[in-house]
Amino acid sequence: MTSPRVLLDRVHAAVEQAREVTDHPALRHLARVGLIAYGAMHLLIAFLAARMALGLRGADADQTGALQTVGAGPGGRTLLWVIGLGLLCLGLWQAAEVLLWWRGLLDPAHRRRAAVVCTKCLAKGGVYGFFGVTALLFALGLEYQADERLPQLTDDALEIPGGAAAVGLVAAGVVAVGLYTLVRGFTGGFMKDVDLPAAPDRWEPVIEGLGRIGYVAKGIAFGLVGVLLWRAATSADVTDATGLDGAMTAIAGVGAGPWLLAGVAIGFAAFGVYALARARYPDRDPSS
Repeated sequence: MTSPRVLLDRVHAAVEQAREVTDHPALRHLARVGLIAYGAMHLLIAFLAARMALGLRGADADQTGALQTVGAGPGGRTLLWVIGLGLLCLGLWQAAEVLLWWRGLLDPAHRRRAAVVCTKCLAKGGVYGFFGVTALLFALGLEYQADERLPQLTDDALEIPGGAAAVGLVAAGVVAVGLYTLVRGFTGGFMKDVDLPAAPDRWEPVIEGLGRIGYVAKGIAFGLVGVLLWRAATSADVTDATGLDGAMTAIAGVGAGPWLLAGVAIGFAAFGVYALARARYPDRDPSS
């Protein structure tokens, strides 16, 4: 019978082997492709939001609209495959950071910190992976409209017992993500995702400034998505359950909407440039 100590040693050895695979330079380069795609996606969202601010409608000002724009261009199907695979590799590269921190989960003195770091890594990896899968679905021709799909899902959820509470919890989670994004923007915590020793000193203030603007804009937008989803949960009116494009539309509908939306577009563009800078100097460790 294998002793717990021997079993633990085998687990450690397996983790170290997996760590070597996820630290391979090839995966790092593919993750950079994903970061470039992630940045380009935000630049496209900024472009679509700017069009909306000017009263011009086209593709939705969200991730699906950005992917539709890519797919409609020259070589769009190939680019979607590259974007999808790059984002999947980025998600794997980011989530694999838990292989470094999981030992802390076994140590009572460091368990809480390790759990927080592992949760961040897995959450970020999951976001990148979701966008990657979405891009691959578009590459396969399985497109969908996020602003139409979300109300349908919300309506289905509200019809089951406890559905309103479940939608409310999701809304609270989205608002929490928006607030967390805002905090990262105000505190500059996002700079932990950049390999600062590798970046020229003269570029650090520029990268930080772009990141602050971008994170604040994203935090406001996603916070509004959560508020609209909360309204849908409390009023049972699924028309309030809209995604990012719906939040952009809501911003455009107020008195100073076009100006506010132009500001959000600038913010998303700033985030896109920040993501491109991160692709040049990537660091996947959120606790460094």
